[in-house]
Amino acid sequence: MYPGEFDYHRAESVEHALELLADLDDAELLSGGHSLLPTMKTGLADPDAVVDIGHIDAMTGIDHSGDTTTIGANTTYAEIADDDTLWDSVTVLAEAAGEIGDVQVRNAGTIGGNIAHADPASDLPAAALAADATLVAHGPDGEREIDVDDYFIAMYMTDLAEDELLTRVEVPHQGPEVGSAYVKKPSPSSGYALIGVAATLYTDGGTVASARVAANGAMDHGVRLTAVEDALEGMSVDDVGDAGEHAGDSLDTSMFMDDIQASAEFRAQLLEAYTERALERAADRVGVAATV
Repeated sequence: MYPGEFDYHRAESVEHALELLADLDDAELLSGGHSLLPTMKTGLADPDAVVDIGHIDAMTGIDHSGDTTTIGANTTYAEIADDDTLWDSVTVLAEAAGEIGDVQVRNAGTIGGNIAHADPASDLPAAALAADATLVAHGPDGEREIDVDDYFIAMYMTDLAEDELLTRVEVPHQGPEVGSAYVKKPSPSSGYALIGVAATLYTDGGTVASARVAANGAMDHGVRLTAVEDALEGMSVDDVGDAGEHAGDSLDTSMFMDDIQASAEFRAQLLEAYTERALERAADRVGVAATV
């Protein structure tokens, strides 16, 4: 199918993009295009105007400064997955980016588009939750920081306002006693996550002091697995896989995703198994520099 007619506008800066959004009655933002264009072709989206933000230099690139890495919203999955420093400092995010789609998708899709779209089966929401990311948005009133725990609300719904633009993602660096990982069971037809689990373990002398564990594909948005996190506290890193049995304990299992890709019951089984795998992989990386 072909999209309907629309006016194309190319934003030259964040401020210009916000001006266009304010002036246009029915506009959608375009960056990598992997979220918007398919919905336009199928008729699920039919905007009167498209604002292209993909050429705003200030929203592109990876900056490793101090104890935080800042990633511009227009940065592609491939750039993230190929960044050796990011693999060492925020392994879970680099690993998740490398699991998205295929080479062509990774070379065009962007972190900002992925997180703003908030598809429940995409890979980055869980990784952002496990990495304790801060999402930075710009709107008419200036810049706003959003804690990732407050960001994902429901299917394709986030804390971003309609007149705001996600401009960058900030993630704290892992310390030497931190290990993180992302694993997924991809859909054989699309490559999206039937279940994807991201885990970050903060340890002290071989014992888990705290953890952040999150999942894609189970519910209608990326969610923290708080029962797993609670079970991990005080556990030896050698035994972290045992906490996987608690993967569904903090979730309303009646709200599990259930579609032609996988039943709710199968997703529940996958969630437990892939949580165990993510935890064990993260534990193996504690104190070890990650490699691609």
